[in-house]
Amino acid sequence: MTLPLAFTAEEALAFAKADCLEEWVHLFLRTAGNNAPFSEGLKLQKRFWAGPVLVPLAELERCCGPEPEMEYYNPPESWEARVESLMAALRGGWSCAPLIAQVADGKLSIRDGNHRHEALRRLGVSSCWTIVWGSESQEELAAWDGAS
Repeated sequence: MTLPLAFTAEEALAFAKADCLEEWVHLFLRTAGNNAPFSEGLKLQKRFWAGPVLVPLAELERCCGPEPEMEYYNPPESWEARVESLMAALRGGWSCAPLIAQVADGKLSIRDGNHRHEALRRLGVSSCWTIVWGSESQEELAAWDGAS
């Protein structure tokens, strides 16, 4: 792969074709994604991966945001500032990294990319590239595996 990495959907697809998607995820989380604790948590057990695949935004559930019930609460001021910044970058042609979502009970929970999801939603985008992971088996990812 070409260095430095750009962390785009196209790049993630290339890693997936080389059977190195998990490697790409950890490289992203530990650098541009700025989420090393999530990377370390993923390494605690075997994970199964699919994607990147185009997923309708409506099928993805945020776990982070300014709503009080969110698993990871963000104060409204910092949430809005980050979402606005990402919206400006997207308007300027930035190609954001795929979201990373966990499949659980047939639903997709965004575990990395909640701000990107909201920025895309506000810009009227209907779907986005998503990397899906699960902890049980590759079969639990069947709805998303190979659907790009």
